[in-house]
Amino acid sequence: MLLLAFLAIFPLCLIWAAASDLMTMTIPNRLSLLLAVGAVLANVAAGSGFVDIGFDVAAGLLVFLLCFCLFASGVMGGGDAKLLSACALWYGLNGSLLAFLLYVSLMGGVLTVLIVMLRSSQHVLLAAGIPIPGLLLTAKKIPYAIAIAAGAFLAFPASPLYRMALAQFGL
Repeated sequence: MLLLAFLAIFPLCLIWAAASDLMTMTIPNRLSLLLAVGAVLANVAAGSGFVDIGFDVAAGLLVFLLCFCLFASGVMGGGDAKLLSACALWYGLNGSLLAFLLYVSLMGGVLTVLIVMLRSSQHVLLAAGIPIPGLLLTAKKIPYAIAIAAGAFLAFPASPLYRMALAQFGL
């Protein structure tokens, strides 16, 4: 039961991060921290060994190094980099990290196309009275936490923590 409580942290933080990024173009640091701590606690509750937790931490560090390079070159925002790195802890090197990153990339492409289309037809949408967050139209950025959350939800059923939770309940 404790594992399920820790697993609930994952979707709740992702939904919060996506909503925050959509409305304010920022992702609170506490969400990334909560996701990182939640991943370790979920692994402990699932009975993961030290080596498995080490692989998860290695995945987070590897993604952080890649994201830091992207952030330093101006390609990625700092909040997105921290959120993506914290999410990587939930997948680990032994798990479905590559599937997670692939889903995030695909969802990011879809999101970007949708936002470009939205921004190009904003006058029509606003004239029709469709409410759109102002920052979404005026900012030059893409609220990538939405893509990170969507990719995480798509990849989560293949994650080691999800499989361990199913095994604990005999499913």
